Order: sequence, then structure tokens, then C-alpha cells
Amino acid sequence: METHQSSNRVPQPPRAAVGDAGVLRELLPIALWREDADGRVVEWSLAAQDLLGHRPEHVLGRLATPLLVPDANRELADRLTLRVQAGETIMGTLPVRHRDGHTVAMEMWIVPAADPEGRTGAMLIAVETSEVLRMRENLAAMESLFTQSPIGLALLGPDLRFLRVNDTLARMNGVPAAEHVGRRLTEVVPGVNADSLEALMRRVLDSGTAVVDARRVGRTPADPDRDRFWSCSYAPLLGRGDRRPLGLIASLVDITESQEAHDEVERARHRFALLSEAGARIGTTLDLARTAEEAVRFLVPQLADSADVQMLESVLAPDESAASTRGVLRRLAARFPEPAAPTSQLLPGQTFQIPLDSAYERAVAQGRPTDLYTSDLPALFGGPRAEPLRTYFAARIGSARLVPLVARGKVLGTITVTRLRGREPFDAQDRVLIDEVVARAALHIDNARLYTTQREAALTLRRSLTNNALPAVAGLELTGRYLPASAHDVGGDWYDAIALPGGRTGLVIGDVMGHGIHAAAVMGQLRTAVRTLARHDIPPARMLSSLDAVVADLDEDEMATCVYAVHDPATGRWTIARAGHPPPVVATPDGNVGFLDGPPGTPLGTGGHDFGTEEVVLPAGGLLVLYTDGLVEARDRDLDQGMGQLAHALRPLDRPLDTLCDEVLARLLGGSAQDDVAILVARSLR
Repeated sequence: METHQSSNRVPQPPRAAVGDAGVLRELLPIALWREDADGRVVEWSLAAQDLLGHRPEHVLGRLATPLLVPDANRELADRLTLRVQAGETIMGTLPVRHRDGHTVAMEMWIVPAADPEGRTGAMLIAVETSEVLRMRENLAAMESLFTQSPIGLALLGPDLRFLRVNDTLARMNGVPAAEHVGRRLTEVVPGVNADSLEALMRRVLDSGTAVVDARRVGRTPADPDRDRFWSCSYAPLLGRGDRRPLGLIASLVDITESQEAHDEVERARHRFALLSEAGARIGTTLDLARTAEEAVRFLVPQLADSADVQMLESVLAPDESAASTRGVLRRLAARFPEPAAPTSQLLPGQTFQIPLDSAYERAVAQGRPTDLYTSDLPALFGGPRAEPLRTYFAARIGSARLVPLVARGKVLGTITVTRLRGREPFDAQDRVLIDEVVARAALHIDNARLYTTQREAALTLRRSLTNNALPAVAGLELTGRYLPASAHDVGGDWYDAIALPGGRTGLVIGDVMGHGIHAAAVMGQLRTAVRTLARHDIPPARMLSSLDAVVADLDEDEMATCVYAVHDPATGRWTIARAGHPPPVVATPDGNVGFLDGPPGTPLGTGGHDFGTEEVVLPAGGLLVLYTDGLVEARDRDLDQGMGQLAHALRPLDRPLDTLCDEVLARLLGGSAQDDVAILVARSLR
């Protein structure tokens, strides 16, 4: 490639256009230089400078072979030069020496070309082999990516028009790939919020910064009846030199299934949170009406616009005749969204008959929730006066659900929930959640119902078994009080006074362990036993032994305490026996107050048979005070403190007994008892 140079003219630097512009150069740098017939370099491109390290002023006019051809290739270079000068074009992979001495493998085209003197020289076009391989691999990877990727891919130009899309994206959009090319996203699938996505893509182009995992939701011709979710990523395509934006590549992943699964998990978490909240807010007391109101307050407005709790009258009043309660519902609590609407007529306490062959009758009979249609809602409101209600429900209610209150296998009533028109109707998730809330509310309502029923039964039993009106007896003035720990509960405390043969009087006070109907029933049996035995003039110690046997026969775990005292008016003498009960108080007119310290005995029901007695004589004006432990024991004081306070509260003794009794209770209890309290006070008259 080396011959004698016939001219001293130094060629000018190459024109700017040579190897300096064009899209191909941006993607694949192409080195270009020319040699004259003598083998001297007469043109040298900027790309050649970039790839081989020689500046134009360092190579122009110099022989190319010693400068660029490795020593081992000199002979090959000479042969190729002869072939080119003979008019042949040579193509191949040849090593070229870099300015720093290392060789660069290059794909070369050597083409015959006239030199400045008109002789046959050569034009050499070279591309670095590694770059060619890289481009080939990139093109293969790009082609494979577009044809085989399960991810939707698109190439867009700077004007955001599609240049290419793969088949996956075409299927996602429901539009053939060819119909994407040349069009913008807003023209292909406008139903995916395309305007905002194009604005996002424009920001990517302007900033040169990629955006990853931008979520979009919408509908495409591929699935026009269902919202689908996509994760979209956009990366700019930039020129290698000046970093000009050439376009961008978009990748889309259909995440509908995972998004729906995530949404389902979130709905389940929300459902569990609501159920936990329902457990905390419903059933805070055992009051039936309040429990029903708590259920209504939870359902509205979190889950519904209205809620109506209705209980079967046959459940609320089981002792009433079946004919009077069959198919009758009583409203316990209700909440409706519009105070001025006709629904303001629907108030707690109202009763109504379930219409025959209606959704209400079927729900109560089967115990299964059901959705209500508009035609079902007015069924409960018959007669001309209910026309405004029927009109209101037909016009304003968008969806409704009737859920039976079922607890322990028994239908207690129903809860009806509604949503107004304009609000999303109940969907499957709403129905599941509402049904679960109502199921939990039903259990709380049933607990309140059972408690109320048991409490009322206990109160009735207590009233039937006790008579707090004390008799007039010889030689004594009597008064007594009974205070339950709660107005909603009863216990086993009681007192009684019994006229005995010979003008004597028997006083008894007792405390059955526990509360509720069972304790009241045991108390009633003990009271009856005391009255029966007393009429046979049984002495106090034998009385307690007999009562111990009675309690033992009732239940091996039953236990009670008791004091039985007999007064003889002829002598003023008291004979007293105790069975594990707090000691009676004895007060004399001179102001001395003390507690009897005779045999305490063991509680009834423990099998103790040796009950001792104690005798005391009280002069006229003296007091004997019997009481249960609830009077002197409390969380904020011990027994000794309570007994000391009782002794102090009894002074002065000359107050009227009713006044004395009330003031003692006020002093020790402060207006409320922590446990049941009974007190019986006897004053000697002679």
C-alpha cells in the first residue's frame, strides 16, 4: 500500500460531513480514511480519530502502512493494495494499530478511489469488530425481546407515535400491531387515561430520566367490560454523543390478577379490622336495648345508610300466649339517614305483624340472609297511612338486605340494612361483612336477652320468696334493709323475723354465695326451711345444723353463712348461733357498742355439726344489729375498718330505727354497694 508520493501538497483536513453525522454513526461509529496511490493518508475522519487515537494533523501526508498496519500483516497489506489498485473491492476483518500500540480488530471495506492526482488510491471504511458484534447482539436481543417477551413492549418516537409494538402489547390493547404504528396512544386506546400517560412520557423525554412502575387502570378493546391494571415503565432512548432524545421504549405488565389479589387481601384486612371494631363496640353491656342500639350505630354509616333491629315478640315475651306473639316483630333500635323523611315514624317499641308469604317471613323461617327488592321493602307498611313510607322506600332506597338474627341455633329477629340511591349498592364483600357483623351482634343481643330474662326471673323469684315487711312482735322494735349490688342483678342475701311460741321472736339473716337466679333460689329454700323449723321451736344451734344439712343436699359446692337469734321478751335475753357469719353488734343505752365474740361456727354446706350459742341480755333501748359482709367489706377497706365504721355509725342510739338504719347505710356505702347488703336492727322495748 506504499508508493512514492508525486506531490508535495499537504491534503487539507477532511470535510466535516465525512464520518461526522447521521443516525448510523450515532449507533455504530464508522472510521473512514483515504490513501493516495503512494499509500499516504490524504483524508482522516473524526470517527477514525475516535477509534484509532490519531488526530488528523498527525497522520495526513504520512504513509499508512507503517503507521496503521501491524508488522505481521505488512505482506498481506501489500497484496491487498495491489488488488485494490487493480480495481477490486476488498472486505474482511483486519487488525489496525492504535496510536498507543495495541491492535483493534476492524470490519473493513477497501474500495478503489481516485486520489487528488487522479491516480488509483483507496478509500477505507472500518468499523470496530467488537462494536459490530455488540450491535448484532443488541439487534438480536431486541428482536427476540419484541417477538418472545411476555411483557408488552413498544418503541415510540419523539412525537410519541408508535414505531413498533410487540404482539403481547397488541393483545393487551386488543388492537393489531400494524394499527399502532404511526399513531399515538390517545388514538389507539383512549380508555386507559391516555392523556395523563402521554404527559408522563413527555416528562421522560424532556428529563431523560426513566419512570418505573407507573400504575394505570382502564379498559381496552381486548376486555371492554372489565377494568384491568398495568404496571408501566418508560425509558428514554438517547443519542450516544449528544444525548439527544431519539424516542422512548415502553414496557407494560398486566398486573390485574395480582392487583385483584392485593385488593382482596386489603378488603380482608379491612373486614377483620371492622369485625374487631364491632366486637369492641357491640355488647359493651348486658342491656338489651343498648346492645341493639350499639349494633345500629356500628352499621350506620360505616356499612349502610340505615339499620333497623327487630326482635320476635315470642322471643322477648316467651310466657305470653303463642297466639298473641306469633309472627310479631318489635323494633328495638333503628337509624335512618333523613330526619324529615317518613322513616321518622319508625320508632323503637313499635310492633307489627310479619306479612304472610313475604321475604320477611321466609328469612325468619329459614334463618338465611336475603337481598330485598324494591317491591319487598314496603311490605311491612300496610294501610293508607303508610303510603308515604311506601313511596319513600320505592323512590330513595337503592339496595337493601335482610339478615336474620340467629344465635345458638335460634332465630331471634332480623336486622334490615339499606343504602340510598346514588351510593354503591351492596356487593358480595359488603354482604359477607354485614352478615358477619349481624351474626356477632346476634350473639351479644342473645346474651343480653338471656341476662335480662334471668334477671327478671330472679327478681320475680326474690319478690315471691321474700317479704321485707317485718311483723310486730312482743318486746321489740324491728327494721331492716336489703340493697342489691346492682339494680340489674340479685343475690342471696336475706333477713326475716318469725313469731315463735310463748311470745318469743326469731331473727335470721343469711348470705348465699353467688348472684343471680340460682343464688336467689337457694336463698328462698333456706328462708322456707328456717320458717318451717322455727315453728317447731328448734333451738338456734340445732337450727343451724338442720340448715347445714339442707344446703348439703342442694349441691356439694353450695355454701351460705347465717345468724339465727331468738329473743325472749320476758327476760330480755337473746340466744344467738352463728354459721360462719360476721358477728352481730350489741349496743347498750349508755353508748357502749361492741361485737359478739361467741363461737363463729362454719358456713352452711361445709358439714360442720357443732354450732355453739351465745347469750346476751339487752336492757330497754339496747340494739342488736345483724348484717351481711357487704356492709363492712369493700375494696378500699379491710374488715376491721368496716366494723369500726359500723360501730361509730350506730351512735347515737336514740334515733328512730328507720333513720338510724338509713344513715348507717349512707355512712358505710356512700350511696352504692359493691356487694349485696342486708341489715336487720332490733331495739329492746323493755
